[in-house]
Amino acid sequence: MTYSHQPAQGDTQPKGNLRLGNKVAFVTGGGSGIGAATAEYLAIQGAKVIICGRSEESLNRVVTRIQKIGGQAQAKVCDVSSEQAIVETLEGVASEHGQLDILVNNAMAFTWGAIEEMTTEDWHANFTTSVDGTFWATRSAMKLMKERGGSIINLSSICGELGTAYMSGYSASKAAVINFSRAAAVEGAPFGIRVNCVMPSVVETPATQGMLSDDEAKRKTERLIPMGRVGQPHELAAAIGFLASDESSYITGVNLPVDGGRAAALITALD
Repeated sequence: MTYSHQPAQGDTQPKGNLRLGNKVAFVTGGGSGIGAATAEYLAIQGAKVIICGRSEESLNRVVTRIQKIGGQAQAKVCDVSSEQAIVETLEGVASEHGQLDILVNNAMAFTWGAIEEMTTEDWHANFTTSVDGTFWATRSAMKLMKERGGSIINLSSICGELGTAYMSGYSASKAAVINFSRAAAVEGAPFGIRVNCVMPSVVETPATQGMLSDDEAKRKTERLIPMGRVGQPHELAAAIGFLASDESSYITGVNLPVDGGRAAALITALD
């Protein structure tokens, strides 16, 4: 029997006390998908949220949605693949708001194709945003959080744990993010800086729209997931929000699957 409930956006919007009140959060890749959902979730929980990305129009749409529900949000146009841009933006945010408490490294970029046909340029393109950008932002955040502590959440992927054909560059980059996060967690722990990963499988976002728009491809994808459905951005946002909050104060260095059970399943046959 397949569990097929499709939760509404409101199902994961917490009520009551704002557990992120007086926190300043920075979310990369915040213009759509998981990043946008995370920004909204953190704002609902009381955080001042700064979102960055390359599209001012997309960022402004998210900021407007957050402000309409009474949250605090600000957009910063920034290309995470530029060391100077991400470092200056993070330092500017900390200076403007007097602190930085939460960093969500969500921005990513990838290429796909067979290994034997992949150019070196295509290979490197998988790392600049996902790995280099995560490193630059984490390095800056650890300096800025050293006095107060904080929480850094990096987005990994099931591709970083399981081999995926035609996604070797992306898979390698996400595996790097996972182990980099473990090392950063060990270094940050004495200063009250926690570093964790959230690991999605297939999530319904603009990046997967092409694949999931085909009914047969979507059905085959859902057959691989024990819960029988793909994930929704707000479900990832809820997990990120937990790791950002003090409720996870003794959790660091983990790679948390939020994948409907996909990473737990050995798929032996499909009809």
